[in-house]
Amino acid sequence: MRIIRDAAELRAATQGWKSQGERIALVPTMGYLHDGHLALVARARQLAPRVITTIFVNPTQFAPHEDLGRYPRDEAGDIAKLEAAGCDLLFAPGVPTVYPPGFATSITMRGPAEGLEGTHRPQMFGGVALVCTRLFGLCAADVAVFGEKDWQQVMVVRQVARDLALPLEIETVPTIRAPDGLALSSRNAYLDAAGRQQATALHAALEHAAARLRAGATAAEACGEAEARLREAGFRQVDYVALRRARDFGEMTRLEEAGRVLGAAWLGQVRLIDNLPV
Repeated sequence: MRIIRDAAELRAATQGWKSQGERIALVPTMGYLHDGHLALVARARQLAPRVITTIFVNPTQFAPHEDLGRYPRDEAGDIAKLEAAGCDLLFAPGVPTVYPPGFATSITMRGPAEGLEGTHRPQMFGGVALVCTRLFGLCAADVAVFGEKDWQQVMVVRQVARDLALPLEIETVPTIRAPDGLALSSRNAYLDAAGRQQATALHAALEHAAARLRAGATAAEACGEAEARLREAGFRQVDYVALRRARDFGEMTRLEEAGRVLGAAWLGQVRLIDNLPV
């Protein structure tokens, strides 16, 4: 696996592949890789003969009070995992490579960026849209692969690609979970042993909400019951449990068509998110 940190060197590599008629699949990550990320790499290998994984902890999607400085990092471990997964190229740039001196562009998101994560982390989706657009261009990607755990983010990235006529496809991979149901996440590293056990209640609460929705309960009823279960399980704050349409992230008062039930809640100082198709 080749490791590149410079934009010009990356361009030379991708132009070489393109000149041979090879498609490029991109897996954008912030590192500290787990089996969920590696499932994205495996899917990327099915979609294109060349796979680039990026590791970049993107400052534009973090607010000043959030965990940018302490976000978990393990580049050496990530490199070993990517090599074993058959990744062709790791692009691991510094901030000045992604946002060079004089960089003056920002993206303001509406549509699927509004509500839920967009309410609780208002800076996030503009930063996600910006970094993804930059990485798509820098890597000359034909297809980019994302995990469904961050479903609202997937909807935002699809919107950006559509609105800006970006010449690539957006593919997704279902959430990879531990045997007890907890969605794999780099932030799980923040949990102590007790918190790790409590964390399974998020998936269980969303499963309860999904079952109630299928049985005909209103979104308010099903999501309210799920929030109560999370508080009973020891979550100190529930940011939301909500139902959204799968196709456009619109609100539904009942399960009228395919949807997603999404939740975000705090265990101590650790914020966990998850979602389920329903």
